Amino acid sequence: MYSGIVLPPFDPVVFQIGSLAVRWYSLAYIVGFILALCLVRQMTRCRMPCLNKALLDDLLFYSVLGVVVGGRLGYVLFYNFSYYAQNFWEIFKVWQGGMAFHGGLLGMIVVTVWFARKHRIPVLILSDILVTVAPIGLLLGRLANFINGELFGRVTNAVPWAMIFPTDPLLLPRHPSQLYEALGEGVFLLLLLNILWWKSKGCQKHPGIITGLFFMVYAALRFGIEYFRAPDAQIGFIYALSLGQWLCLPMLVGGAIILAYGVRRTISKSWEVKVR
Repeated sequence: MYSGIVLPPFDPVVFQIGSLAVRWYSLAYIVGFILALCLVRQMTRCRMPCLNKALLDDLLFYSVLGVVVGGRLGYVLFYNFSYYAQNFWEIFKVWQGGMAFHGGLLGMIVVTVWFARKHRIPVLILSDILVTVAPIGLLLGRLANFINGELFGRVTNAVPWAMIFPTDPLLLPRHPSQLYEALGEGVFLLLLLNILWWKSKGCQKHPGIITGLFFMVYAALRFGIEYFRAPDAQIGFIYALSLGQWLCLPMLVGGAIILAYGVRRTISKSWEVKVR
């Protein structure tokens, strides 16, 4: 016998002003960027006063652009290319959902490198700051997935917290994998990276360590949690692994390379920070 906690259906629209409807996923993006900006301002005030309010506002704008455009194109190319190849204009309907983390990550890499070079900021110093606040968006995004009843887990009757999602056509109890990801990619990663950024003298003197750890820890967490998450219906498994797991492998390797580079490289004198 299958049994589980029934998740009540939530209205996908949080509130509406006239014809403007704000959905849970949109709200997660808005709140995530605002909270991330507040934390970045505090971090740069301590160690990078050259990044004034005007520059941070520019960075926020380009970050939003990189995440949204990269996330959307990543979903189109990685997860549902055949559909969008036949329905090209659907690509622009981002309010209907369909974003990929790995695509958003690639978008942010482009933005970070471009912004750092434009303003003559060491890339790894800037990336260490940005990855430290990134789990805020991951946490809120996964909570929005849970509320929307999407990207749920595999069928199970082995845990007492198995949930039945109203959006599941089979209405079977499943792992609430969105909450697993929120705790791992969100809460755990946020605490880990912030402790290292604020407290570790080694990470302060060797930019790139935090960036490398973000790539590696996220990839490891996502790879493991994917065993509890249902694969995308239009893709299924690829040689016994989900697409999300395959995309985590180059991320893991890239993180190891960045980490090794950061360990060997000491911050230049012109950018040396006072370690308390």
